[in-house]
Amino acid sequence: MSPISRRRAHIAMVGIPVVSHVLPSLAIIRELVARGHRVTYANDPAVADLIAPTGAELVPCASTLPVADNDWPDDPIGAMSLFLDDAVQALPQLRAAYDREPADLYLYDIGAYAARALAESQGRPVLQLSPTFVAWDGYEQDVAAQLRQLPGADAYRAKFAQWLTDCGATTTDVDVFWGPPERALALIPRAMQPHAEKVDTDTVTFVGPCFDAPAGTDGWTRPADAEHVLLVSLGSAFTRQPEFYRQCLAAYADLPGWHVVLQIGKYTDPRELGDIPPDVEVHSWVPQRAILEQADAFVTHAGMGGCGEGLAAGVPMIAVPQAAEQFMNADRLVELGVAHRIDTADATAETLRAALLDLVTDAEVARRSAQLRADARAEGGTSRAADLIEEMSA
Repeated sequence: MSPISRRRAHIAMVGIPVVSHVLPSLAIIRELVARGHRVTYANDPAVADLIAPTGAELVPCASTLPVADNDWPDDPIGAMSLFLDDAVQALPQLRAAYDREPADLYLYDIGAYAARALAESQGRPVLQLSPTFVAWDGYEQDVAAQLRQLPGADAYRAKFAQWLTDCGATTTDVDVFWGPPERALALIPRAMQPHAEKVDTDTVTFVGPCFDAPAGTDGWTRPADAEHVLLVSLGSAFTRQPEFYRQCLAAYADLPGWHVVLQIGKYTDPRELGDIPPDVEVHSWVPQRAILEQADAFVTHAGMGGCGEGLAAGVPMIAVPQAAEQFMNADRLVELGVAHRIDTADATAETLRAALLDLVTDAEVARRSAQLRADARAEGGTSRAADLIEEMSA
């Protein structure tokens, strides 16, 4: 769409205050604002600092999700119920903000059920922005059918169905509402999608990881004497792993020519790690993408954001999954030929060091990493996503 034909629209994004769900679409939000659209962003004020730099207008929408203490239940139905309860209490807040002035288009995170209910009740178009893989043809039999057999599933589904009936949504079938959306942008490399050949590309468009301008070296400078750089990061949530970090130090700190950047998050005290060698830098947070652009390898928890950034940077990875879909993501990276998976219990200094040396000396891993980097960057990213959103909001 050319700048001359572009109409200024009101585009509303509705999210949840989980950092790994907020970050993937921020560049898109920023791009839409830069193109002159009015963009509002409904989310909990806890993530206001992440949203503010995009230029979008924050619409406070308090969440009941347990993100402050990261206290998620192990039971899948219990976790799903938390998202449903959050949607039930979020919808009145969204109505108060948008009923008198509905948006031209609603964008929503996969966990923000209330956004779809609101859009349907208003007769407005809605587009899901998925930070992870999407349902495929056969997902119902492969995954959803198994979830329905779990204890508590019947009560959960009955509550969901009653809410849909009461809230004015036009989709009142739980399986249809919770299943594949009518339209979605998948903000991941298509290579990370399970059963990608079975995804309906008439409804789902893979745009790949969506970044701002090229990361370059802003925010981090590679030491002049570093022959190789390794980034170790378990993301933002599952970072209370002092023993794992100690094993990383034992594995990598004395490797000749290697400089290690170790991100430990906010739940681990650096003093728990002991003496830090001069070729290791330890931080609670790092500009991950800027470092990956200059790195030679990446130890990651295999969250989808980290996987996408690793593939886009073309670096081999050691996947140490911690929770949820990270185990599936780790296996997918191995299938793609660019990673080794090491579960936390097996992450000794010996296994970590052996995996790194194997990966960085394998020519086929280097070839696959380069190819997947090119593929991910060809998917269009932020610009393509913004173009498609503008088409829907016109």
